[in-house]
Amino acid sequence: MGLLILLLLYAFLFYPPEYMLRLLRWGNADVYDYQKFPARTVAASDEPFQFSYDLQETAVLNQFNQSPLTNGDFEQLLGDTGTQAFLVIQNDTILYENYFNGASRDTVVTSFSVAKSFASTLIGIAISEGYIHSVSDHITNYLPELAERDPAFAQITIRDLLLMSSGIRYEEFPFVNGDDAKTYYYPDLRDLALNQTEIVGTPGEAFLYNNYHPLLLGLILERATGIPVADYLAQKIWQPIGAEFDGSWSLDEQGFEKMESGINGRAIDFAKFGRLFLHNGTWDGVQVIPAAWVAESTQADTSVDYANYYYNDFIFANGQGYYKYMWWGLQRDAQNYDFIALGNHGQFIYLSPQKNLIILRFGESYGEFGGAESWVDLFYDFATKFGG
Repeated sequence: MGLLILLLLYAFLFYPPEYMLRLLRWGNADVYDYQKFPARTVAASDEPFQFSYDLQETAVLNQFNQSPLTNGDFEQLLGDTGTQAFLVIQNDTILYENYFNGASRDTVVTSFSVAKSFASTLIGIAISEGYIHSVSDHITNYLPELAERDPAFAQITIRDLLLMSSGIRYEEFPFVNGDDAKTYYYPDLRDLALNQTEIVGTPGEAFLYNNYHPLLLGLILERATGIPVADYLAQKIWQPIGAEFDGSWSLDEQGFEKMESGINGRAIDFAKFGRLFLHNGTWDGVQVIPAAWVAESTQADTSVDYANYYYNDFIFANGQGYYKYMWWGLQRDAQNYDFIALGNHGQFIYLSPQKNLIILRFGESYGEFGGAESWVDLFYDFATKFGG
């Protein structure tokens, strides 16, 4: 006990009190943390979009029930694994929509790292609008103080951040001074990203999932556009896709968006983000995202040497999976692939362009189901076999 007290006193000396108090009060992150952080509203659309309905619950459930992963009762699995919302949408039509564990259609769900796919999309839009020149820009063009601290930062490009291959140190543990905790709970994320990051590798050489990357992208967006990132999201995505409900983006204590996570909204509006990508960035005739950006963001980079670029326990380590611009991808064949916005505790927007299919799952946890990879295996199998 005495050693523990000494360690806590030491930590309070070296870290902001608010950071330590959050760690002690809140512990591990959960899906209800959005109720604790301050947030900036992401205003709904004046013209909400409504999906068509042609419920085919029996067909959807029968297909899922055929998988050995579900033990023949998919809805039981959804309930038992802490699922809040589950939707299957094909050809812009809702085939299945159900809510579990006390949730309903207007329940707020939170994104965790699904927010990264939104952040990447905002970078693409900012490039199309001329705020950012290209993904080849060096990040120090926008964040010059990084180069003043270490000239090596000048070698990192925006593309390196999007690909999670910057060479910036990232160590998940131990809990108090691990980067997972700091990038989630730190009260001044701008200061954390600008003054406490360290380069240990060569940009572009290896993939390393790293929450400093979206923080740095958020700083670039904030400086390039001159407005808060949440406001840019509202103007450029949330409202153009006909979001029915106000969303929000959780903030640190200095009013900066938690870029690595923290977009909060209703499941039905998250599904519209998926529809936007299935339509190659167009929304009812309006090009919201450049089609070239949608393709560049989601297709595999064929120049990557899979065996050397990804680490051994990469989530899709069978050679079929990849990571591109903050989307996870699964190559089906030379031309076809599925891609996923994926967040901790089992938040998924799974998209299969070949089937014009959206599978959306938000939940309190992955459940006793083998983590993200088992869910993705299940969705991939469904998308393969379900009617087109």
